[in-house]
Amino acid sequence: MSDDVTPPEPAPLTYRDAGVDIDAGNRLVEAIKAAVDSTRRPEVVGELGGFGGLFAFPKGRYRRPLLVAGTDGVGTKLKLALAWNGHDGIGIDLVAMCVNDVLVCGAEPLFFLDYYATGKLDVEVARRVVEGIAAGCRAAGCALIGGETAEMPGFYAPGDYDLAGFCVGVVEADELIDGRDARPGDVLLGLPSSGPHANGYSLIRKILERDGARPEQPCGDRTLAEALLAPTRIYARAVAALKAAVPVKALAHITGGGLVENIPRVLPEDVVAELDARRWPRPPVFDLLAERGRLSWPEQIRTFNCGLGLVAAIGAEHVEAALAALEAVGETAWPVGALRARREGEARAVVHPPA
Repeated sequence: MSDDVTPPEPAPLTYRDAGVDIDAGNRLVEAIKAAVDSTRRPEVVGELGGFGGLFAFPKGRYRRPLLVAGTDGVGTKLKLALAWNGHDGIGIDLVAMCVNDVLVCGAEPLFFLDYYATGKLDVEVARRVVEGIAAGCRAAGCALIGGETAEMPGFYAPGDYDLAGFCVGVVEADELIDGRDARPGDVLLGLPSSGPHANGYSLIRKILERDGARPEQPCGDRTLAEALLAPTRIYARAVAALKAAVPVKALAHITGGGLVENIPRVLPEDVVAELDARRWPRPPVFDLLAERGRLSWPEQIRTFNCGLGLVAAIGAEHVEAALAALEAVGETAWPVGALRARREGEARAVVHPPA
């Protein structure tokens, strides 16, 4: 008689056993419906949940329309959002990083899609993130027409998630803002940032780690967590007001690379953007980071926005009208510098320190 024993058959597996909970995804769709609906524009076709987002191009409004597309994420600011439970504003960051890039071309943002990936879907955290995305879309005037939630067990550490966003806008071809008309003598207007926005956070986290910083410690009139997790500003209203009031020659969204890398991106090579940091107030968080990290001035202006999230180049004769138009919509701006002729081999942007 054989002593062999037949092993029992393995239990049947389900997708949930592998770490993917389809029911959780369905609960998230239900939880975010109201937030998504709040971004709806008349051109949106269909409802949330289709394979593709549908948007009817606004007929008759444009003679020679150009579509402008932008995509981005929020970088390692997510690490602080995860560590400090700052999920509500990170979706606004996502929209802002994409929308502001579209805005500086002079385009009207039309619609937005997001991509949310995680190891195990936490419906409540995802709901907070998507509601932030919807809030950003409302501020930008664009519709959230779809997105993707990917549950990828084994790919992300427990509790982690990642974000990406995609925005499409439209601009009349002869109203495209591309910097080609910028000339020496043009004035640079700076609009305030809310803090570091979503750039420089690898350096920020290194400073916090070395310094032993706590989220509740003071930073100006806020806590450090409030200062560092403040959502990126969305400049849709400001750009619309500027365009309606004066000819705008160039617009720069100050992101990774700071002031000295981003402003030259939208200017002819024969001009220099010269800014004076004494001309705008600097949020306390930048002083804290500079002091604790012992950051040189060149390092600061190449890493952070240093208090300016958007810079516009306009003719000197239009400065008063531009400032009045911005003030009328509740925006603040300062003349922070000017363009001048560039000498051979000279840097294309110069930012003088505040002291």
